[in-house]
Amino acid sequence: MDMSSFFRVKDAPDFVMYSTSHLVGMGLLLLLIAVLFAGRRYIGSSVLAMKVIRYGLLGLLLLSEIALNSWYVFEGQWDITDTLPLELCSVSLLLSIVMLLTRNRLLYQILFFAGIGGALQAWLTPSLDFGYPHFRFFHFFIAHGAIILASLYMTWIEHYRPTWKSIAWAMLFLNVLALAVGALNYAIGANYMFLRNKPSTPSILDMFGPHPYYLLAEELIALTMFIVMYALFFWIPDLRRRVTRQSEKERELTG
Repeated sequence: MDMSSFFRVKDAPDFVMYSTSHLVGMGLLLLLIAVLFAGRRYIGSSVLAMKVIRYGLLGLLLLSEIALNSWYVFEGQWDITDTLPLELCSVSLLLSIVMLLTRNRLLYQILFFAGIGGALQAWLTPSLDFGYPHFRFFHFFIAHGAIILASLYMTWIEHYRPTWKSIAWAMLFLNVLALAVGALNYAIGANYMFLRNKPSTPSILDMFGPHPYYLLAEELIALTMFIVMYALFFWIPDLRRRVTRQSEKERELTG
């Protein structure tokens, strides 16, 4: 591979949604998620394995942010209105580093929903101009994948878990962040978090009308996604365990 073309902006390949490279990127992340889940008991029983994965994810997140900002500078792409780490996934990435470093439970409760939810949406409908095999293509999928894996690691290996109240914390975080970023957008003429306009590339927001209606739709989408995530990861498994234990008790009494 020509390394100059790997980083170069001019004549870079375009990203095509749900192309082979996009599907392979999604498939690899699904595989890593499955491996983490399948190996959760072994990893959790080994202090060394836990440290390797925890600090490995931390290092991957940190290096991805350093690499991205270095690319912005060296390729002349840095722009205060476009490249500050103020998108939801950028903020989630930085907070995921802090979470892995400190094991902060409040950060976990927020990132399980806002981090995974935001990265998952970006993963499914990327706002990305550069396709395979460009640096930005690899960075995008590695960084967003690591955000998801960081919270799943804390869930499956460190045995952290959110509550229904955590959804309220996550929604509060998103709205406070949106207010702060929105004020900065107004001050510098930026569009971080797509608060002033939709992304130029196709996204789920295209289904929900013009500004500001798609912002209201985002609120409902986020809330619905968080509720579904909690139900799938925690409420339904807990309900199954309770039903199973009750059935076992009834069999013991009748046996």
